[in-house]
Amino acid sequence: MDSSSQCDENSSSETDLDRSSTAIDSTDFSRTISDVSSFSERSEDHSGPYESHSHLRGLWPPPRRPSPGLNRLSMKQHSSDVFHKKSPAEDELELVKEKFSKLLLGEDMSGNGKGVCTAVAISNSITNLYATAFGTRHKLEPLPLEKKAMWRREMDCLLSVCDYIVEFYPSSQTLPDGTTVEVMATRPRSDIYINLPALEKLDAMLIDILDSFHKPEFWYIDDGKKSFSSGSSSFRRLSHRNEEKWWLPVPCVPPDTGISENGRKNLQQKRDCANQIHKAAVAINSGVLSEMEIPDSFLAGLAKSGKISLGESLYRAISTPERFSPDQLLDQLNMSEEHDALELADRVEAAMYVWRRKASTHHSKSSWKMVKELVSDEDKNVMLASRAESLLLSIKQRFPSLSQTTLDTSKIQYNKDVGQAILESYSRVLESLAFNIVSWIDDVLFADKSARKS
Repeated sequence: MDSSSQCDENSSSETDLDRSSTAIDSTDFSRTISDVSSFSERSEDHSGPYESHSHLRGLWPPPRRPSPGLNRLSMKQHSSDVFHKKSPAEDELELVKEKFSKLLLGEDMSGNGKGVCTAVAISNSITNLYATAFGTRHKLEPLPLEKKAMWRREMDCLLSVCDYIVEFYPSSQTLPDGTTVEVMATRPRSDIYINLPALEKLDAMLIDILDSFHKPEFWYIDDGKKSFSSGSSSFRRLSHRNEEKWWLPVPCVPPDTGISENGRKNLQQKRDCANQIHKAAVAINSGVLSEMEIPDSFLAGLAKSGKISLGESLYRAISTPERFSPDQLLDQLNMSEEHDALELADRVEAAMYVWRRKASTHHSKSSWKMVKELVSDEDKNVMLASRAESLLLSIKQRFPSLSQTTLDTSKIQYNKDVGQAILESYSRVLESLAFNIVSWIDDVLFADKSARKS
């Protein structure tokens, strides 16, 4: 009897030791987020430091537990440094976590809730991603594989938000017993359903255009590095780009002969394609911006009359009863600098909304299209607002690389609609990339034309 009881005690003690070793392993290194965040709560549940491990009293030292002040970042850093080296997939996952954490925090790393809203945070993320992937590209050449992979991967993450932006519509559903009931179903919001696939197609087309220049008949000289060499200065004379951008690389073509006929034709086709993409991106961007709400801060800062916003001479040119031609007026103004055009666009846009506000019976909340239908064309405010709108459109067409106006910037800054923020920023960066490709091709075609004439 004694020997059998002794054997039972030994076996039970061995079983306790096995259980204790298992508990140590699972307790030390298999922490979840909830485990780490509840350390302080567990310490309050036990009066002594060892009561939660009563079956480990025979072991010394007891298993060490992280202190309540240990943050998740230090645990993650310790485990990654000591136990294993991160794989590329894990690094990519950590990058995605970092991006979405910044979005949730509104770019406020203190976590005090003083960051920007989600719409502005996503808009800034798309803009910064474009600057990282394409900001240093100044040549017609394929995008590096790592940049291309980063652009597509992170854009997929940012655009995935649109999968959950839906609208409700009435529908019918048939139950198993044959009864038909009316239900509210969901579908993608109409503006996202129409514009987002188009933007993704334009994006892919622009990347394909850049990838097609893997074996070009031209090359580049970094004029910023060789600005004092005789060869570089001669090539500079073959470029029609503004001399203020002296740091940009200069395209070079074979002397005398230039680019082959097929190469010249392919360049022209790609230029036409990029130009159409630019027009499509501009149209989408303008449409999205027009649908954004006008911030109250912009309306509060408007002048009392459109005449004050425009000035005496410009107001007289717009308000004349004769036939109005915005292109002829721009020719008379003879503007060559973009900052002058931007200043004029701001003044014209401000005057346009002053006249719209006077013509609208419900302040700025009524639709401008509805107001034009209800008010006769003889109304002076309607006429002036329509002329200002046509003049503003002509300015943007004559200066395609014009920066955003004060109203556009204000709309983006105060916008709360996440879907509109994604469409606006995505179309804006594609518009910029398409415009750059067109200008780069123009530089090459100009160098080719100059080489064949010499």
